[in-house]
Amino acid sequence: MADQAHPAAPHHLPSFITAPGGTDVLMVVAAIILLAAVLGVGLLFLRLHTLPERMAHKSHKLQFEIVAVLGLLALFTHVHMFWVIGLLLALIDVPDFTGLFGRMAGSLEKIAGIAPGRGGDAASDVEHGIAPPESEPPSAPVVAAAPAGRH
Repeated sequence: MADQAHPAAPHHLPSFITAPGGTDVLMVVAAIILLAAVLGVGLLFLRLHTLPERMAHKSHKLQFEIVAVLGLLALFTHVHMFWVIGLLLALIDVPDFTGLFGRMAGSLEKIAGIAPGRGGDAASDVEHGIAPPESEPPSAPVVAAAPAGRH
């Protein structure tokens, strides 16, 4: 009775209709395509999501760690503003103030007569046999004469 089709059924069935107990090939193909699409979209999302971090890493930016943290915050909180800020930081060159301030500090140490890199640690200078700079006796303060006026 199972091998006979219903009298109202057409005599020729399409190829995607399977017999009872057979493998549904259309469902297997659709599942594979769906799995590939989900993986592809997920990889594209993560690739786009790490774009600021990769840009900052490639150009050796000073703010690379900040961009990476902003990317993680955007990923876990779904606040897209973090990603936008990270992208802007990855595109902008922040000046290196540490080198500038280091040169300024070295020049000031040289002017003050302090050994370079000591930072004015007088106890450390004395222990290492470096004489402190000669200090001049303070000069007498100049007092301006009061204007002569009527008493």
